[in-house]
Amino acid sequence: MEVVGRLLALLVVLLVGAGLRTIGVLDAGRTAVLNDTAYYVALPALVFVSTYDRSIGALLSPALFGGLLFVLFATAGFAWLVHRHRDSSARRSVAIVQSYHSNLGYLGLPLVAATFNDSVTAIASVVLGVVSLAQVPLTVVVLSMLNGTDASIGQELRGLARNPVLLALLAGLTIGSVGASIPSLAASGLDTVGSLALPVALLCVGASLEVDMPSIDVGATAAVVALKVGLMPVLAWAVFSALAVDSATFTATVVMLGTPTAVSTFVFASELGGDRKFASLNVFVTTLASIATMFVLISLVG
Repeated sequence: MEVVGRLLALLVVLLVGAGLRTIGVLDAGRTAVLNDTAYYVALPALVFVSTYDRSIGALLSPALFGGLLFVLFATAGFAWLVHRHRDSSARRSVAIVQSYHSNLGYLGLPLVAATFNDSVTAIASVVLGVVSLAQVPLTVVVLSMLNGTDASIGQELRGLARNPVLLALLAGLTIGSVGASIPSLAASGLDTVGSLALPVALLCVGASLEVDMPSIDVGATAAVVALKVGLMPVLAWAVFSALAVDSATFTATVVMLGTPTAVSTFVFASELGGDRKFASLNVFVTTLASIATMFVLISLVG
């Protein structure tokens, strides 16, 4: 029942964010402030306090690294096969990337931190780093290649190098690996700030969800949902079971890769010739569907 309560609370905050946007409370300016709070403050604090007392060797194993890349690229391959006959390249490209591009920062990591222990959260932070470094360039390549648009992979990689969440992960792993310590008061303060990551991020996601009814392609959206919150976590379950990783790694990877499509895919689609309305719809539907699928995953791995 505790899992049910947490996921229902997650849904409520999402709907509150959407409602506040609808009535004009969360306009573009206020949503941007909330987004900056999550991106530059709460999420980096959560990642840092999850990793600063652990070495990189204890968190990032060859099995974890290889397994994550295998699941990511295997899901992308399935998505390519499933969506290869979509009518337009703009819709086909969006369908492919939204079938594998996970919302690891704004939903995955905060939800793991609120649900599981520190060991699982630390692994989830590493999952966020590894998968983000792979899925962002992959998404840029797919969208630009299928839509004939120009994109700089180098520019995206430089953007990742300045990503405050990834920088916090690097700082935490560095401190943990050299055995340094930070004052308990600072750790406590960062922990408090990090606890704000989930509600703030959920409000941002809720305020970003939009549905344009005339643009709904039921078959295409259903396929995206089936691949993203269906196939991807099942594939992660199979791969990491075969790799016989420890329970914390197994839990973190399955839950993180079971998250819905990232809101950032809408931004990438808008910039690189994708179908914007279709992208917005898929973010909305996968996020709602993930309430049920995440309940199943958390119940099983918990």
